[in-house]
Amino acid sequence: MDSDLEPVALTPQKQDSAWKHCEVYKYGDRVQMRCLYCKKMFKGGGITRVKEHLAGKKGQGTICDQVPEEVRLFLQQCIDGTVRRQRKRRRSSAEPLPIAYFPPEETQVVEGSYVNNGDVVAAGGGQSSGRTKQRTYRSRKNIVERSELANVEDLIGGDMDNLIPVAISSVKNIVHPSSKEREKTVHMAIGRFLFDIGADFDAVSSVNFQPLVDAIVSGGFGVSLPANEDIKSWILKSCVEEVKNDIDECRPLWKKTGCSVLVQESNKVLNFLVHCPEKVVFLRSFDASEILTSDDDDELCEVLKEVVEEIGETNVVQVITKCEGHYVSAGKKLMEAYPSLYWVPCAAHCVDKMLEEFGKIDWIREIIEQARTVTRIIYNHSGVLNLMKKFTFGNDILQPAFTTYSTNFATMSRIAELKPRLQAMVTSSEWNECSYSKEAGGLAMTETINDESFWKALTLANNITVRLLRVLRIVSAARRPGMGYVYAAVYRAKEAIKTHLVHREDYMVFWKIIDKWWLQQQRLPLHAAGFYLNPKFFYNIGEEMRSEIHLAVVDCIEKLVPEDNIQDIIGKDINSYKNAVGIFGRNLAIRARDTMLPAEWWSTYGESCLNLSRFAIRLLSQTCSSLVGSGRILTPMEKVYESKNSIERQRLSDLVFVQYNMRLRRL
Repeated sequence: MDSDLEPVALTPQKQDSAWKHCEVYKYGDRVQMRCLYCKKMFKGGGITRVKEHLAGKKGQGTICDQVPEEVRLFLQQCIDGTVRRQRKRRRSSAEPLPIAYFPPEETQVVEGSYVNNGDVVAAGGGQSSGRTKQRTYRSRKNIVERSELANVEDLIGGDMDNLIPVAISSVKNIVHPSSKEREKTVHMAIGRFLFDIGADFDAVSSVNFQPLVDAIVSGGFGVSLPANEDIKSWILKSCVEEVKNDIDECRPLWKKTGCSVLVQESNKVLNFLVHCPEKVVFLRSFDASEILTSDDDDELCEVLKEVVEEIGETNVVQVITKCEGHYVSAGKKLMEAYPSLYWVPCAAHCVDKMLEEFGKIDWIREIIEQARTVTRIIYNHSGVLNLMKKFTFGNDILQPAFTTYSTNFATMSRIAELKPRLQAMVTSSEWNECSYSKEAGGLAMTETINDESFWKALTLANNITVRLLRVLRIVSAARRPGMGYVYAAVYRAKEAIKTHLVHREDYMVFWKIIDKWWLQQQRLPLHAAGFYLNPKFFYNIGEEMRSEIHLAVVDCIEKLVPEDNIQDIIGKDINSYKNAVGIFGRNLAIRARDTMLPAEWWSTYGESCLNLSRFAIRLLSQTCSSLVGSGRILTPMEKVYESKNSIERQRLSDLVFVQYNMRLRRL
């Protein structure tokens, strides 16, 4: 379902404070919201429900346990009307107005008062009124801390002694500035800061950006900012402790549902992540430059053992790595050392290897090159890019995907979808008048887009690979584990190829490539067992196929369930599931087969077979890919291990640890 959610941008009309703390998505005709902090999805109730969730209003549904305290308190005040009552009291208060200090040439006083030699004099007040104001000014100035005055001097770029004290309500240019002017000032200040440090523009999309602004505002005028040493020392250490506490909170979940160890390779550095249904966390990294270039895989196996021991052998269901090189032999040795877990090659990596070999087939390689003539001219010239977006209504052609080779085929799929719009563009007067249309690249693009044989071959290539791209999305999804779906997805991908190519000699070329890279997966029973325990598929297959994959379930039971008596109970419970006995055959459970995730279905309807239910949930909660949670980290991993200074190396390691886990929180 997550892949069907379409992000919705917030409009200026969304004035409620809670909008800043949630993400808005469109699912069909319905609008859904997700909490920025705990990721809970709200399918109804509007922004009021989200606000109550964040404010911790009991009796109104679930409460967010990860929202920052200052945000919770602020939203509680909004709901209770505290802020409104405070404003009302301030308006009716008889306390003296605060004083603002302005240079003489910039001070404008409203009707009813005027400036006389640096004094504010009420109209009709005479010189005595000026002396009274002067004494008031001196008494107020004496009680202002020098540190605060220094901040003001820095702000206005002048000397406090040359400033004129004016009651704020008397100054025209600061009375009730419009919200647009205030927003522009704030936005400009943020922009200058980001430009100055060379930050990514996506920094403002960080879930930590709004809490940062809220914390600064709550600190009030003159709040001191952290120094460089503060950031590198106690602040970084505090963030490390926060992340470690988050990981410690996950450990009970690892024990309950099991977890998968994800091994990601980046520039000879191995990153170890732990995946469970609730959260993905980054555990640590390891410099594997010597291990991966040597012929000995024992050391790699030892590193994997250390990670398994840190997590807990009984908590780990599988260790996922690449499907080639030292990983295969090291993974097999790992299973010998720990009989209760599986080593599994990354399904996404296997699919990417399939697509790589698909791209080497002559007619597909030719189509890819022709598609590149289109993307090359469009994305190398801003004028052509703008023209393309005009005709495609803002849609992009390039489609970044999970892996290198899947990006090529995803882009080809988008080109096929936009065929009418692209043909309209190259036949338009705007394109014919464009100077690029007369150049070699532009002429090649026009010829390609007007070539019907190109579109015919592109459509066939798209039909052959679209199902494999779907497999890639299934196995790489962060919020929906793919264990119960990948077996059926690969089967359907092969059937789709057979349907579109018809002749055996044609489709067997692609089938052999798929079988070559999927063979290692087929030898392991996890995917077949996940298919068997997914009620969406199990009750729709024939008895013959059930018998074929039943052995996979037995293999998983013997490996993942250590107690013999529990194994025996699960073996008996399978018959109840197989024959839809008891609650499994109730109409409610039958309808839920197609609407609930398989692990949720077992949690809801599996209480009559408790041991089988626990086993099914443990297996169906696992991912199939080590790419889950992969992404760009601001501090390159290799930089950590290049540092010769032990203190600097530890600081960089802590920084990567915090950055990686903060990005994983967004999943």
